[in-house]
Amino acid sequence: MVSGALVLCLGLAVWQWSRLYPYAALILPLDAAPAKAIPELVLEAKIPLGAVKGRIDHMAFDPGRKRLFVAELGNNTVAVADIQNNRLETRLAGFDEPQGIGFAAQSDIVFIANGGSGTVEMRRGTDLSLIKKIELGEDADNIRTDEQGAVYVGYGGGAIAVLDPATGGILKTFTLAAHPESFQIDSATSRIFINEPKALRIAVIGLRSGEETARWGASGAASNFPMALDAEGQRLFVAYRLPALLTAFDTRTGELIARDATCGDADDIFYDKARKRVYVICGDGSLAVLDASSKQPRQLSRLATRSGARTGLYAPEVDLLFVAAPQRGTAQAEILVYRPR
Repeated sequence: MVSGALVLCLGLAVWQWSRLYPYAALILPLDAAPAKAIPELVLEAKIPLGAVKGRIDHMAFDPGRKRLFVAELGNNTVAVADIQNNRLETRLAGFDEPQGIGFAAQSDIVFIANGGSGTVEMRRGTDLSLIKKIELGEDADNIRTDEQGAVYVGYGGGAIAVLDPATGGILKTFTLAAHPESFQIDSATSRIFINEPKALRIAVIGLRSGEETARWGASGAASNFPMALDAEGQRLFVAYRLPALLTAFDTRTGELIARDATCGDADDIFYDKARKRVYVICGDGSLAVLDASSKQPRQLSRLATRSGARTGLYAPEVDLLFVAAPQRGTAQAEILVYRPR
């Protein structure tokens, strides 16, 4: 009876996590409260976004113009922030649940995925004017670019489209077992690692063949949404929400080499190659910083942010970590800008 109940709870959590999390958190082990300040990150600035309704999703960075693009999903807008002057440069409107954003530097084009309409918009980097809309399918979501500049977009019940960065033409499509959440491209081994939480797996797909070559996972854990890749160290970091875990897999073998508790409702992870650190951004209002210099990552600090601040971006070009803090009560939405040290 106990094992059956656990299986049922895990299955429900995959589909109804937002409803179950407040209750699950009551029975999961909790660490000490996060600190208001930590030695590893310094709050350098705040970029006001104003009265932005609802959830804020993913971001992209234009290093040449020092611009940060922010998907304001609940507001159906995309904010463009000037990080040199810490101000909102402009706000683009007319989107339908913008979720993922990618900047293709070679073609100087911004790609914006709309979860509601299933379209991907291409906009010029110069003036952000619309070039075209690409019809993909429902729930267009995360966007990544590879070393050659190709643009990868996850969408639908289980697919990733590879787009030409200049024309937006569909070069290839990977068929998956479930909707892809975060995914990482390993150009050195010609593989793509994909979180498929509804299929309770991490899929490993060959970039050339398009075939699934392996399935990984952590026993007893579900809702694997964010991931980050340490290509040189051949490690894949994956955060689970039920329970709140940070795991690490050896990308050569698929072996689970680390597993430890982390903050709750994680939606973004970033690997800081220079410092060999991992940053986990969580909707429970905290951010975990881990030392990943050894095989077993070790938590250094837990920083308090804001409830619902579950997405962000680490931009190594400027060595800054951005965290999106949504509107809460009288506090308006803003981007928290942290300088690692």
